[in-house]
Amino acid sequence: MSSLLIRQARLVPIAGRPAPEGPFDVPVDVRVEGDRVVEVAPSLRPRAMDDVLDADGRWLVPGLWDQHVHMGQWAANATRLDLSATSSADEVVRMVAAEVGARSAGPGLAVLQGFGHRTAGWARQPTVAELDAVTGDAPVVLISGDAHHGWLNSAAQRLLGVPQRDTVVEENDWFPVFARLDELTQTTQGRRTAYAKVLDAALRRGVVGVRDMEWADNATEWIERSASGLAVLRVRTATYAVGLADTIAAGRRSGDVLDEGGMVTMGPLKIISDGSLNTRTAFCHDPYVGDDVLEHPRGQANTSPEELVDLLAQARAHGLDVAVHAIGDAAVGIALDAFAATGAVGSIEHAQLVALPDLDRMGRLGVVASVQPAHLIDDRDVTHQCWPDRADRCFPLRSMVRAGVTLALGSDAPVAPLDPWEAMAAAVHRTGDEREEWNAAETITVAQALAASVDDAPTVGSGSLADLVLLDDNPCAAGESGPHAAAHLRGMHVFATIVAGRVALRP
Repeated sequence: MSSLLIRQARLVPIAGRPAPEGPFDVPVDVRVEGDRVVEVAPSLRPRAMDDVLDADGRWLVPGLWDQHVHMGQWAANATRLDLSATSSADEVVRMVAAEVGARSAGPGLAVLQGFGHRTAGWARQPTVAELDAVTGDAPVVLISGDAHHGWLNSAAQRLLGVPQRDTVVEENDWFPVFARLDELTQTTQGRRTAYAKVLDAALRRGVVGVRDMEWADNATEWIERSASGLAVLRVRTATYAVGLADTIAAGRRSGDVLDEGGMVTMGPLKIISDGSLNTRTAFCHDPYVGDDVLEHPRGQANTSPEELVDLLAQARAHGLDVAVHAIGDAAVGIALDAFAATGAVGSIEHAQLVALPDLDRMGRLGVVASVQPAHLIDDRDVTHQCWPDRADRCFPLRSMVRAGVTLALGSDAPVAPLDPWEAMAAAVHRTGDEREEWNAAETITVAQALAASVDDAPTVGSGSLADLVLLDDNPCAAGESGPHAAAHLRGMHVFATIVAGRVALRP
């Protein structure tokens, strides 16, 4: 059994979690055996078997989790054309034309992919014809910044078997296409290298675990990655409805360990119940505001209430947690109805726009709010354009805490970077520029944001899981909230990351 002695570390208490006796500003030694902390004391004698890590007074916290990641898409983003700064279809077309021209001089990639454009704020919506005019026979797939639609030229539509159209491919028509893109552009070794890079970057930010919501056979693929040594942090693998029957047949229940190394466990059944704000498909009680006449003025449900209840009932009967994507307030309400009707356990993913009565319902039902605070920075302007009459109910983090709702923070990478410190910073200071905070009354404290970023871990103590992070500074040192607290979080330096008792990232 492996043994690790962390010498002279200061413990950061986790708000609302079980904690050993303080004080917490006095350095202590922490002994780890296997994957558990077994002893915490002012001074412990090193043993011959110990791997000794000198903390030198640094701050020790439970390892950080990102509760909503699409790992395959996040890994693939390194080879995609970055369209995140564009503000019109014309601008995107110019960038694509330049990229196609540059790639024509070399081997390039079989399919040109771009990522990051957001059409909700554009003066007009894009067309396939204008993309065709600058790309010719070179297949081009442009993925929206919310990942809920793809802008494909005609060559890409033919290659991927998409019925010819002059508009974007969105929601349920788009997701099966999205899931196939890596197969067209990367070799097996290329995918492995891309994964290795993003996993290393996650460890450098103190991340010890992720819930992987990729559109793939996640359980099978992560078991294979673990066997090849790629599972360097903990992974909870989601399945979608298309894989539910196979998951049930395999007897996989949430929390079951799937790999020999103990790093991969079965996660939730993931259901995308509605669309997104930036594709203007998030399902709302009231119509979107704007001059465009939308086919679905209130957005749209991707799953009917009856289908949702059936899926949640199946999940509960077979021991699976449920993660329901619901961004619009109508979708959130329907999801809560399904949780109430079935007794299923799980989370609402995003919970971006919530009707006030549903906050209390979430608390009573014990439904977790899995939220990505960095989205509030990206979505601030488009919210005031599309939802100006309900902007005060967007990302109601403090109201959720007051209602007894458990928060679980994440990124939704690649929609936002896989960076828990950025998520925490957005939660404690709700602006990304010089403007005043957006809905300042809905900020939460650093302590609350940290507690929502460490899974369900208690303050480090005897018996706690040895997924740990050593930091150069105390995350709570710059105040409870506000600009200084946010800047302090964004500048946090990780000294070492420990996963299952093993130092996965060390100085």
